[in-house]
Amino acid sequence: MDEELSLFRDNVRKFMTREITPFEEQWDAQQYVDRALWTRAGAAGLLCTDVPEEYGGAGGTFAHEAVILQEQARAGNTSWAKGVHEIVSHYIVGCGTPEQKRRWLPRLASGEWVGAIAMTEPGTGSDLQAVQTRAERQGKNYVVNGAKTFISNGHHCGLLVIVCKTNPVEGARGVSLLVVEQPAEQPGFRRGRLLHKIGQKGQDTAELFFDDLKVPAENLLGGQEGQGFYQLMKQLPRERLIIAVGAITAAEAALEHTLAYVRERKAFGKRLLDFQNTRFRLAERHTEVTLGQVFIDRCIQCLIDDRLDAETASMAKWWCTQKQCEIVDECLQFFGGYGYMLEYPIARFYADARVQKIYGGTNEIMKELIARGLE
Repeated sequence: MDEELSLFRDNVRKFMTREITPFEEQWDAQQYVDRALWTRAGAAGLLCTDVPEEYGGAGGTFAHEAVILQEQARAGNTSWAKGVHEIVSHYIVGCGTPEQKRRWLPRLASGEWVGAIAMTEPGTGSDLQAVQTRAERQGKNYVVNGAKTFISNGHHCGLLVIVCKTNPVEGARGVSLLVVEQPAEQPGFRRGRLLHKIGQKGQDTAELFFDDLKVPAENLLGGQEGQGFYQLMKQLPRERLIIAVGAITAAEAALEHTLAYVRERKAFGKRLLDFQNTRFRLAERHTEVTLGQVFIDRCIQCLIDDRLDAETASMAKWWCTQKQCEIVDECLQFFGGYGYMLEYPIARFYADARVQKIYGGTNEIMKELIARGLE
């Protein structure tokens, strides 16, 4: 952190207070944020903050993105899937041709388009080599057929990256990434239902279907078939760090809410904080959060320096999300029955936390990736 980042944090916090927090209940009910939020965020300079200025971004570093992720987590906001939007932008920054970068990135940075990536399928989860969505080259187009599920920003997406097989007889070498502009306007694209979830209720999560969807061949990311799996692997450490940053900050926020509660709540004539059990347990959780933040700071610097490896990112993702779930669960216990009431922020923290151990690669997969480095 430095003075510039501190000023940026103040602006982000004001944006959250003004544009997000008052609308959370409305977004929960409708299952997606208002479309105008994206353009307002673009106008405020909160989209593509670490995308080069020549492509419409703010030209900052991942530290700026981390500040936004932290402020979202502190506010208890999970409805705005900004992290997914930024992941899409960096697929283009890292893998796109110069023409693709000039065509797509400015519209993502302004909020004119919302980014989404269609990875998961009804029959495949973390095994990206097993995707069944097909893209067959026919003249100047690819014709795409298949189905995707659990797609964040699926309702609003204006730029959709599709993980598909351009060569079905190959494994990883048969995977490519196709980019669809304004998918809702294309024949052969169909949105399914918005999915009802345990938590993160205000985040639009949709099913998508492709029935002879035509995608111009020039929209093949990077311009070369069979590179999709490697493009995905290149960007996954960033995605996993995004999840980890939010996870450890959410755990810290849950702890802060709990400390405020136990300082005031009384039982048997004493504050809850005066009981040794309360003090010791919260001391343990405070220590874990502090250790996690130190590790995450190191990972952020590694990403800025372009030296965050897959193994370290996997460590960050599994450990921080595991601790998030453990810490939030223990904090909720101190609230007693009130912790089960959604009017208390701790209940929302609890419901929103569970999926963190699943998406971005399950924590079991994270441990497998870490273990491979030990062989």
